[in-house]
Amino acid sequence: MDRSQLHLTVAAIVYYREKFLLVEERDKQSQQLVLNQPAGHVESNEDLIAAVERELYEETGLQLQADGWLGISQLVAANGHRYVRVNFFFEPQSLPEIYQPQDTDILALHWLSLAQLSQHLRPQRSQLVSDAILQYLQGVRLPLSLIKTPVSSVSASKTVL
Repeated sequence: MDRSQLHLTVAAIVYYREKFLLVEERDKQSQQLVLNQPAGHVESNEDLIAAVERELYEETGLQLQADGWLGISQLVAANGHRYVRVNFFFEPQSLPEIYQPQDTDILALHWLSLAQLSQHLRPQRSQLVSDAILQYLQGVRLPLSLIKTPVSSVSASKTVL
């Protein structure tokens, strides 16, 4: 596989009042309307946590801080590209009354339980959507402290362990 086909992405699993926040978007390959978590690519100047918080804001209008992460998922998509997805969870105690997507690619926001998601008219963008929700419901919780901030290989001093 060519490295240009390898993508680092993040996803926000937002759980509030026993429901999960999903975005409705158009799949760029199939043109079908699908449901996904707020998610997207990590930009070259971002760390993982900043990326997921940015994606959450762009796709929902919510400014929240990640509470932890669920692990890493991988997908080989129909286009042959491999997506490595770091799943973060958010457990807000309250939400603003009004919030809306900042990204015009997001057509609607939905709060759904896992059962409602499985019965929804719109398909999931990929199996990664329900897999992340199941991990959350199974109690997987990893602390953010396990994700170290980026370090520079250019350093004035060497660290000795």
